Amino acid sequence: LSGKTVIVTGANVGIGFETAKHFARMNPEKLIIACRNQEKGDEAKKVIQEETNFSRIEAWTMELSDFSTVKAFADRAEKELHRIDYLVENAGVANPGGYKVTKDGWEDTLQVNNLAPTLLAFLLLPKMLETAKKHGTYPRLVVVSSNTHYWSTFEREIIDAPKGKILETFSSEKYFLKDPSILDNRYQDTKLINVLFVRALSSRLPPSTEGPTITPVAVNPSFCISSLRRGWHDPSNERLVKMRELFDEMEKQAFTGEEGSRQLIYGAIAKEDEGGEGEEKMRGGYVNMSNLVEVSDFVLSEDGKKLEDKIWDECIEILSKIDGRVKGIVAEYLIPKKV
Repeated sequence: LSGKTVIVTGANVGIGFETAKHFARMNPEKLIIACRNQEKGDEAKKVIQEETNFSRIEAWTMELSDFSTVKAFADRAEKELHRIDYLVENAGVANPGGYKVTKDGWEDTLQVNNLAPTLLAFLLLPKMLETAKKHGTYPRLVVVSSNTHYWSTFEREIIDAPKGKILETFSSEKYFLKDPSILDNRYQDTKLINVLFVRALSSRLPPSTEGPTITPVAVNPSFCISSLRRGWHDPSNERLVKMRELFDEMEKQAFTGEEGSRQLIYGAIAKEDEGGEGEEKMRGGYVNMSNLVEVSDFVLSEDGKKLEDKIWDECIEILSKIDGRVKGIVAEYLIPKKV
């Protein structure tokens, strides 16, 4: 990766931390690890430097439950980075314990796993496309999804929600209170949205015949021992206790964080040596066990395709209110989806 710049979010623990180590050993020009706070970032940076003997690493802060920090991170990247070759969006949460709202007014899991990473991708898109054009390369956007997306189909209330109201409904407390079991599906639902986003973005990129462009890829790291379930400690919540016991038992068969991180690396660099042809194969793909595999039947269904387009349009409207640059970026750099 000589000469290239890499960004990994959620890089101070778990899969993201191990992914950053792998990238460091590949000798990029610069490795940016994005963490919730500077102290944790600096600790991770020190360990990675010691274990890999790689010095060109910087710890930047970003808290996905706060849109203002995402905007600040993107602004800093625009000013300080000459290029962006790999953006690995790994940070995420799983909060089955109860309904939680961010300071921005969105349900926490939806914002952290979907809205904030999508905002970051849009804001960094110009720099990544500039990198592609200037260096004749194909920068990669790697979005960490999950095989749990196969379990999700969304309720009819979400699929049939009026235009512009899908994510608002999905995020509302009223929707949660209607059926508490919705919490059990929240994580896999957000992982499904990750897949829909990658496919929607890929279908709106200019064709590679017009020159190098970015390659969005969704990745399943598989079930790993990680810090994703660090918030599942509430002895007063019987349901949460049972879930914790179940996952503790499952972890005996789980991958390590390092093993899971290999899938993120595969998503970032696999088939690069095949040039444009390899990028065509990877673009919009879903990686599982170091292979491109078919996504869920729901994603491929008519309901899935309609939901993909509706969520895409909604995201643009929502995120444009958070940062006015989003609508202009979409208009300038992307094209209407081919029907």
